[in-house]
Amino acid sequence: MARDLRMSRMLHVLIHLDRHVGRATSEQIAQMISTNAVVVRRMMAGLRERGIVSSEKGHGGGWQLACPLAEISLRDVYEAVGHPPLFNIGPQADPSSCLVEQAVDARLDATLAEAEARLLTQFAAITVEEVAQDFERRFDESGHTVPFPWHGATGE
Repeated sequence: MARDLRMSRMLHVLIHLDRHVGRATSEQIAQMISTNAVVVRRMMAGLRERGIVSSEKGHGGGWQLACPLAEISLRDVYEAVGHPPLFNIGPQADPSSCLVEQAVDARLDATLAEAEARLLTQFAAITVEEVAQDFERRFDESGHTVPFPWHGATGE
C-alpha cells in the first residue's frame, strides 16, 4: 500500500504560502508538489471548507492563507485532507470463525485505536507555525541564501 501524501503535501503548501509566495494558483501549487492542478483543487477545497485557506478566481487570483499558521494545528490539516489512514497495518478485513484470528484482530483493533487517539492528540498540540519555524532553523543552518518557493530551483 502506497503512502498517503495529502497531509504532508498540504503542510508543505501552507508553509510556502506563508513564508514565500503569499498567493499561488492551483497550477503553481501542482508544480510545487509534483501533481496536477485538479488534485490540488480537491485537496485545497478541504482546507478552504475549514477556513484555513481562501481562493479567488480570475486574473491575479489563487489560493492564500485565511488565518495565521499559529492558529492551524496538524490535526486541522489532517481532518481537512479527509482523515487519511494513519497506519498501514491492521486486522483482517473480513470476520473470521478462527479464534486465533479473532484474538489477533481484537488486540490489533484495540492497540491501533489507542495509538491513533494518541497521535491525533499530538497532532492537535502541534501548530503549522512550529513546523515552519523548524524549516527556518534548517534553512539557516543549511547555508542556502535564497529560500526558493518552487521545487527544482537551486537552493532548496
